[in-house]
Amino acid sequence: MDGITENGTPPLVAHPSRGAILGEIHARPFAPLSTPQRLLHFAFMTDQAQAAADREALARFCAERGVAGPAEGAKHHRTRLGETSLRWEQHSEFTTYTWELSSPGSAPFLPATTILPHGMHALPQPGPHLASIDLHLLPERAASELDAVFDAASLAASLVDGEAAIAATDFRAGADGFVRILVLDRALTPAKAGALAQRLLEVETYRVLALLGLPEAHRLAPSVRRTEEVLVRIAGTMTLTDGLAADNALLDEMTAIAATMESEAASSNYRFGASRAYDSIVGQRLEAIDEAPYGGWPTLAAFLSRRMAPAMRTCQMLQQRQLDLSRRLARAANLLRTRVDVALEQQNRDLLSAMNDRTRLQLRLQQTVEGLSVAAIGYYVVSLFGYLAKGAKDAGYLPIDVGIATALFVPVAILGVWLMVRRIRHGHRDG
Repeated sequence: MDGITENGTPPLVAHPSRGAILGEIHARPFAPLSTPQRLLHFAFMTDQAQAAADREALARFCAERGVAGPAEGAKHHRTRLGETSLRWEQHSEFTTYTWELSSPGSAPFLPATTILPHGMHALPQPGPHLASIDLHLLPERAASELDAVFDAASLAASLVDGEAAIAATDFRAGADGFVRILVLDRALTPAKAGALAQRLLEVETYRVLALLGLPEAHRLAPSVRRTEEVLVRIAGTMTLTDGLAADNALLDEMTAIAATMESEAASSNYRFGASRAYDSIVGQRLEAIDEAPYGGWPTLAAFLSRRMAPAMRTCQMLQQRQLDLSRRLARAANLLRTRVDVALEQQNRDLLSAMNDRTRLQLRLQQTVEGLSVAAIGYYVVSLFGYLAKGAKDAGYLPIDVGIATALFVPVAILGVWLMVRRIRHGHRDG
């Protein structure tokens, strides 16, 4: 709500994305088409920078012809150029141009360069070319035999939109690079014709986008197979080796291949996820056109299911192999780390045991040294006492013999020295 409401209450504060959300379902409306009509549809892969440059190029193209161009940040634009209409759309990773031309209703699929005055050559190519589609909408009575127009080996045809039209294609790119689609109008309204044409163009566009995952799967398959073989070899080696050095070498090798595996998985996950999403969109569009069998030919859905399903399964299988391999690598790496940790703990235990042995030896040596020290210090103390006693005897202060006095003093000296050493040792221990 904007402004003041009728009862004077303050307006509601809208979410910043509310306008974009409400407008999203109206962003790419179906344009009504009248029979006969011809549509030339182009799709190009574009990243963010290419999409911005393409929008600017289209704005210049429209300005040079005196028509309105796309607004800043617009994802969809439709304009009229004389007898030709142009519909431009930008998606997350691709951009499409659809030229709508009037058709005389005669023989379909005449060379497009002879009838398109404002062709794609007048615009810079926005990115790598992905798809070119030439769709003809003709009255049913103007059609020739389908197998005379398309390759009978690849022809798919259906009654669509409640049997109001016939859609046929062989999904093959002709010499001019276009995949041809023929729609024969039996009872289509302009609105239904526009919706049907757009859905058929999207089926072919999203079909190509979905299959972009297949080359990626083929590229990664040898690497995944090599990694699986290396993992089997390392797992077998783990049962035969014993020792910290060997385990560390295996762990280094496993860490290297795990890093490579994660890098490849990260680079391919988007492509495989996008392929699944595009494949789902193809299925939705085919369901929306409401197919029924026609003329004994396979329907579009049956044809694409038979041809696309193996490719999609290949992508899904490889992605699943990557996921399983990543888990197995993680388990094996954890096992190796556990072995390394156990080996390190054993080394630490042995080191501590050796340190305990050295400590016991040092204690014994210290005790021996202390005993010798008590004896040596006692000897010197007794010697000093002997000198003192001799002097006292000469001065007449000692009533007994010097030797006897010295002998009696020996136990006292030894006990005193021992008590002193013991006190010093206890003081060091408490500190």
